[in-house]
Amino acid sequence: MMRSMFSGVAGLQNHQTRMDVIGNNIANINTTGFKKNRVNFQDLLYQQLSGAARPTEDVGGVNPKEVGLGMQVASIDTIHTQGSLQTTGVGTDLAIQGTGFFVLKSGSQTMFTRAGAFGLDQNGTLVNPANGMRVQGWMAREIDGVVSMDVSREVEDLIIPVGSKDPARATTMVNFACNLDKRTPEILEGASQADAIRGTWGTEIKVYDSFGQEHIMSVEFTRVPGENNSWTATVTVDPEFADPTNTSVGLGDAAPAVGEGNTFTVNFSNMGTLAGVVDAAGNTSPLEGDVTMMVAFDVQSATPGEDGELVRQEFALNLGTVGGLVNTITQYAEASSTKAIIQDGYTMGYLENFKIDQNGTITGVYSNGTNRTIGQVALASFTNQGGLEKSGENNYVVSTNSGMANIGPARIAGKGKIIAGTLEMSNVDMAEQFTDMIITQRGFQANSKTIQTADQLLQELLTLKR
Repeated sequence: MMRSMFSGVAGLQNHQTRMDVIGNNIANINTTGFKKNRVNFQDLLYQQLSGAARPTEDVGGVNPKEVGLGMQVASIDTIHTQGSLQTTGVGTDLAIQGTGFFVLKSGSQTMFTRAGAFGLDQNGTLVNPANGMRVQGWMAREIDGVVSMDVSREVEDLIIPVGSKDPARATTMVNFACNLDKRTPEILEGASQADAIRGTWGTEIKVYDSFGQEHIMSVEFTRVPGENNSWTATVTVDPEFADPTNTSVGLGDAAPAVGEGNTFTVNFSNMGTLAGVVDAAGNTSPLEGDVTMMVAFDVQSATPGEDGELVRQEFALNLGTVGGLVNTITQYAEASSTKAIIQDGYTMGYLENFKIDQNGTITGVYSNGTNRTIGQVALASFTNQGGLEKSGENNYVVSTNSGMANIGPARIAGKGKIIAGTLEMSNVDMAEQFTDMIITQRGFQANSKTIQTADQLLQELLTLKR
């Protein structure tokens, strides 16, 4: 008779545990990145009154007789289903859509979380402002002027130096393309004077020296008299202020010296495409491939050398590809126009803002219009994410059954993508929790009735002596 009472006690205790878990789930219904828990029960053990017997020639087999001794908690599982994403508009708020955890460091301790409500501290370090834990990833490194991201290195703190300087960069390349009108004033008989002046075409673009100081490069094309498919181009840097002879242009690996010419001739095929270039010294470009002129000019604001000569700056003027149509100088019977002019120089700028893409790459936006990769947020995945231990503050730590953390970039090796400006909400379903609460309450009440009934039976037993 006492067995039923102890079974009832076990039922009360374990349904109380289930109620504790449900209460914790409901309490965290609005906790960012929270993952709900689930309680599973199993029966405890059995007292065997008699064992099983195999069949004989006279009688059949006999089943065992067993009395159960209650129940226990089999497991308390963490359910890692995806929570809904809530838009916040805060650039440092990050959510993971898919599998993975953010990696945080507190001293030498590594923790993992789905809650991405991050921010910057006074040093520009990306942290969880609630506890100061530092978000881990990889910082970009610049080697020989090339920015690279090596995600094979150990993770490190992510530092976003808001307000830092992006040094000025001298122009090293200008991609120049335009269309020169094939038609001549004679073909345009009856046209206005403005339309008839199609024997020349000029355009300008800004270039920069090593100080980030702005210069104007002017390229003026003039139709070669008596030639149907040839134009003379004159290149001048700062035509309004500098001596035009200080600008020199030529084919080869380096521009010619001062005063050796700032003109070249552009030849076109009968198809209207670029056929080649001849510089002032008579050098001819290859009959195929890209056509590049080297341009040099004096930097007036630079300190002269020991010999008193001004510092000269060179850059490549890319005219396109022989026979090409895209981003190449052409000659068609359409109005002269500039299609593409791109140069790679810029003045000094300050980091004003940054953005984080779905791969976790942090890109700095500078006041000079440039974008530069700063770093990348790391994600961790586990063979058994259900084996992680909750350590509070929305964090998890590795356990002996979770497996080691596989840390890498987002969207690789099964890891989800990062959505900036959003937070992942709790995956707790209120309707489900309330239903479980009702079931748990009824189970608790039923077990209490078991104890109450067993007590009444014991009371009846005590009254037998009267």
